[in-house]
Amino acid sequence: MTDAAPPVADVDGVAVPTGHLIGGAWVASPTTFESRSPLDWDEMLLANVARGDEVTADAAVAAAVQGFRVWGHYSPVERAEVMHRLADLIEANNEEIARVECLDMGFLEESMKLRLVGRGAANFRLYADLVVEHEDRRWDAKDMDNHVLRMPAGPAVVITPWNAPFMLSTWKLAPALASGNTVIHKPAEWSPLTAALLAELAVEAGFPPGSYNLVQGIGSEIGAALVSDARVRRITFTGSVPTARVIGKAAAENIVPFTAELGGKNPLVVFADADIGAAAKKAAWQYDDSGQVCLSGTRLLVEESVRDEFLERFHAETDAMVIGDSRNTDTDIAPLAHPVHRDRVDGFVQRARDNGDVIVRGGHKMPDSLHYEPTLIEPKSNDSEVVQSEIFGPVLTFQTFADEAEAIELANSTDYGLSAIVYTGSRERAERMGVEIRAGLVWVNTFLVRDLTAPFGGCGISGIGREGGEHALDFHADLKTVMILDNTTS
Repeated sequence: MTDAAPPVADVDGVAVPTGHLIGGAWVASPTTFESRSPLDWDEMLLANVARGDEVTADAAVAAAVQGFRVWGHYSPVERAEVMHRLADLIEANNEEIARVECLDMGFLEESMKLRLVGRGAANFRLYADLVVEHEDRRWDAKDMDNHVLRMPAGPAVVITPWNAPFMLSTWKLAPALASGNTVIHKPAEWSPLTAALLAELAVEAGFPPGSYNLVQGIGSEIGAALVSDARVRRITFTGSVPTARVIGKAAAENIVPFTAELGGKNPLVVFADADIGAAAKKAAWQYDDSGQVCLSGTRLLVEESVRDEFLERFHAETDAMVIGDSRNTDTDIAPLAHPVHRDRVDGFVQRARDNGDVIVRGGHKMPDSLHYEPTLIEPKSNDSEVVQSEIFGPVLTFQTFADEAEAIELANSTDYGLSAIVYTGSRERAERMGVEIRAGLVWVNTFLVRDLTAPFGGCGISGIGREGGEHALDFHADLKTVMILDNTTS
């Protein structure tokens, strides 16, 4: 780190801090990395962001340890007051946050304004209220008064992904802070800027120094130093399976509880008794934001008898979608977030082509941009790479099934288990599929509608642990049982 104050970048009229927030102060690093816009990669350099290292990580954890002595002793009501102030500030800065995230990650600006920034504020309000409303469990047994308490655990490292970075940061930071933990937030280096805006608003909201820390940098550098620090008492991560394996080993070394949300290869199952038009429209909308959504139903599984009708409707819906600039309100399909990711997505498609899988539509990079054609692939077998591996782009696969038993078999045929979408006109079938599909979340006849207090997480390699509501608060706490003999006098 350096003593010099870090510069502030002007991102389309929004002042964005480019340094680290450590112990309540903004600090710089001697080296930086570039944040470029996927809307025009070659021409739009948004900021040079501080590139943290082991020294930065050490300072941030030390600040969180010191801050815990204060924030960890705030009452739930006092913590909630600060968190509600932050939620108010998020709502007041909706347009600025949306504008920066659109440029930094490529996310549709209108979607940010209408949904995701507000969801970020809602996350802080939810956990602020839950921690105040929580009632400790009490019961009598064996002549003892038993009382279960939640204790703040200590400093928590929060590592967030490059897709939907603002909303997913709030989703992870809010329960950690509501629990009384201090945080060290490490956002992804591909989309770091709205994390800086959020940290700036946290300072304005009144979080005490050291309770809320932000470090920028490359995951393999500063991230590795953070998760291996023995002073850290919780680690929560959203990202890739390979990175989770590395973090999990570091967490195990220090006996630190670790939760991970790692994406999926989610089925979208359509039965012949479903509203085929609604199912086809929802399937086409899995291309929204170029498929860079972990919950997307990327494996289309359709009952054989409605194959042709479904495909006709699906193609019509996809043809109507607009590929364009994420700042335009009529754009439906955004660019991919980074050239490296675009080439990774294209690699999957080209290998599928070489493998003999049928490219039903799309399958090419679009010229002079980071857009990729909405692509549908009919694999030659269920073992094809495009069926079994997460692509995280606008690439869907299409398979048919003969009956419900085969639909279940195909739905459960990957190592992932994050979510599933089922379209059927039968309530009985809906209940059966909800039971039989192995996933952390199953939607029937809808998608992306969720109660934020419900558990969220995956099975298999889709993750470890559960987030959401009381589940997240329990993860971020150390539970303690106090047992007092009933004859103890006051």
